[in-house]
Amino acid sequence: MTAPGTDADTFSVVVAPSKSSSNGRRHYCDDSHNSWPLAEVVAETSPVPVPSETMRIRTANDDDWPNIYPIFQTTVAEGKTYALPENLTLDQARPWWMEKPPAITVVAVEDDIVLGTAKMGPNRPGRGSHIATASFMVDPAQQGRGVGTALGTYAVEWARTNGFHGMQFNAVVETNAPAVHLWQKLGFEVLTTVPETFEHPEYGLVGLHVMYRSL
Repeated sequence: MTAPGTDADTFSVVVAPSKSSSNGRRHYCDDSHNSWPLAEVVAETSPVPVPSETMRIRTANDDDWPNIYPIFQTTVAEGKTYALPENLTLDQARPWWMEKPPAITVVAVEDDIVLGTAKMGPNRPGRGSHIATASFMVDPAQQGRGVGTALGTYAVEWARTNGFHGMQFNAVVETNAPAVHLWQKLGFEVLTTVPETFEHPEYGLVGLHVMYRSL
């Protein structure tokens, strides 16, 4: 997971409500026709810069992918946060990030510029589908503005609104201290660390945290 190094202590976020069917099964919300101001996501009491009212989080569409791809490519090539194939083309990388229902991919945008992106959905199918998961990437040039914090808060509230029991991050690189700190601020705890499961370009073999919070 990748995120800015500082984050807020208090958050406020608005997420489109899910719909419930007559048989009680979860219907996931589709906010593709709505967007949410990031200024509403990061509270004004935040010690980090509050995103301006022109920044918004919305569901990603097909036209967004060419603007998401450079962030994806840069983050993966850095080799410090994700165990994903490197040197993927635009078309090859797309299915690794652009989700299909019931999962969603969102973007944080300002003046049609993609600042960051996240994807979220069930952690596992079937009997594991009551637990959500999510992944995040922020344009390195935009870090420190609270974009990662806003995306993380949005993901938690999306999962809560859609009736998930909890949220689990399966592979947070233990040396990614800013991300670990952010997730802990958002209520996650490290359940275990699987040793030597990620090959870091600077530190060699390091562990991956499994992090979880109830909703």
